[in-house]
Amino acid sequence: MIRLLLADDQALVRGALAALLDLEPDLTVVAQVGRGDEVVAAARESQAQVCLLDIEMPGIDGIDAAAQVTAELPGVRSLIVTTFGRPGYLRRAIDAGASGFVVKDTPAAQLADAVRRVHAGLRVIDPTLATESLTSGENPLTPRESDVLAAALSGGTVAAIAAQVHLSQGTVRNHLSSAIGKTGTSTRAEAARVAHERGWI
Repeated sequence: MIRLLLADDQALVRGALAALLDLEPDLTVVAQVGRGDEVVAAARESQAQVCLLDIEMPGIDGIDAAAQVTAELPGVRSLIVTTFGRPGYLRRAIDAGASGFVVKDTPAAQLADAVRRVHAGLRVIDPTLATESLTSGENPLTPRESDVLAAALSGGTVAAIAAQVHLSQGTVRNHLSSAIGKTGTSTRAEAARVAHERGWI
């Protein structure tokens, strides 16, 4: 039996996924969590072999959770299962060590097959997303620009963003200006929105 952990902040989605996957003769759901920062401890305690991770969760997101699993539980595989099929997310997930990336409307039989393939050490990526990722190009933002834009998503002032990312206001303005140029937008709000839509932040 392949032992699975499900991480999704929506209990209904988690329950539906668990019910579907438990119908498979070789899969069993051994743990469920609603927060990204609970994944590693729950995976360790339940001896899960594959973690199915949503991206947007409280605590930490699924991509950061995948990175933690890779670092702390090297024998455990991560499969991102998300509503948010954004090319930038795919690239970040693979960089974080995830073995696969599929969207939630994947048919149950295909999802079960993706779990088996990931467990076997293979990589599974939604083909439409893979194509989009190749055509959309690399994320042009530096890590610091990404941090500043992520902080700008909430619409705070430059002073508030500076406090959040522990940089001077002048440095924040420079990063925002650069990010606006790279995203082809004219305001920090637009730059943050575009970067978020593309999965860069």
